Amino acid sequence: MIGVLQLINRKVNPDIKITPENAIEATKSYSKWEERILRSLASQAAISIERNHLQESIEHLFEGFVKASVEVIEARDPCTCGHSERVAELAVRLSQEVSQTNFGSLSEITFSERQLQELRYAALLHDFGKVGVPEAILTKPKKLYPTQLEVIRHRFALAQRILEAESIQRKYEHLLQHSAQKLPQEEECIFCQSLQESDQKLSQSVTKLSKYWTILLEANEPKVLAEIPLNQLREVAQITYRDLDGEMKPLLTPEEIDQLLIHQGTLTPEERERIESHVSYTYAFLKQIPWTNDLKNVPMIAYRHHEKLNGTGYPLGLTSADIPIQAQIITIADIYDALTAGDRPYKSGLPTVTALKILQQEASKNTINADCLELFKQRKVYEVLGHSIDVVMELA
Repeated sequence: MIGVLQLINRKVNPDIKITPENAIEATKSYSKWEERILRSLASQAAISIERNHLQESIEHLFEGFVKASVEVIEARDPCTCGHSERVAELAVRLSQEVSQTNFGSLSEITFSERQLQELRYAALLHDFGKVGVPEAILTKPKKLYPTQLEVIRHRFALAQRILEAESIQRKYEHLLQHSAQKLPQEEECIFCQSLQESDQKLSQSVTKLSKYWTILLEANEPKVLAEIPLNQLREVAQITYRDLDGEMKPLLTPEEIDQLLIHQGTLTPEERERIESHVSYTYAFLKQIPWTNDLKNVPMIAYRHHEKLNGTGYPLGLTSADIPIQAQIITIADIYDALTAGDRPYKSGLPTVTALKILQQEASKNTINADCLELFKQRKVYEVLGHSIDVVMELA
């Protein structure tokens, strides 16, 4: 039962005022036809109420599904915990500002509540495809994986032990060769000089190994390599050592050198390609969901949040005309949060001032929407995350 509908006091004359004294004379019973009409209206009201309840249940269910999906993303990539929610907050706030502004190309754009919800879901799910990217790549903090660095450390240790063993072996062989000879005074002892030279040579070799290890650790950090460390790293690439079988092996493999020579960040071109594939995984996943008509654009919006207005984005290399404004808004929110987030293992979060300068540089290259960015700055959309600008700045 949805509810109870009670209809009483049907008037004989609509102009008569019913009182306790005339209640019987002024009213009459409903006819069978009128009862059928009223039952029909009550049924329609019940259906409407039930439909609204069902709609609320579906929306509540879907909201739970979206939140659960976000938790899956964060479990897969803990380093970006909270990123999806922050991007959604920024994107929705910026969209609301767009709806209220008369600024530039945004003056004719407005978003309904349903469209804002559509954009919010797209922002929350924009990185869902990361579940298809290997976790080691997603969470890679440095250029070499920890297991690789451990293997190299053992290789350096082995190279040092072999150098020490070879030095001892030379001393032993020299002793055997001159065991029958009477040793001269120490100042005239060629053998003693030979031992000293051997020790010095070993010390120099061990010092070089230590230097190469320091160069390697510096090059392994996710930062832009200066020219001098690059040259030193190329020098290390030429170094070989003799293994336990007596074969000469490189101290660093070509693959390891390629990883250490990454100019900026931690990812190789192949790993970056795997990371970028997450948008395709996102689209493939979201396309399988039977979206309502109000939310049908969620897959496409999420799919295009890495496209750039000048065609340099991915995965399709689209230009501004083919990138929906919702995706352009999410792009700004996504970049801003990536710059300011302090939970990444490979970098520290940037101040709001610096992040806005970088975004301005991107806008000047026509990669992101300049009008949206200007509105983002003017209306201080970043404050939705509790961010602020504490210094006077000139964004040129």
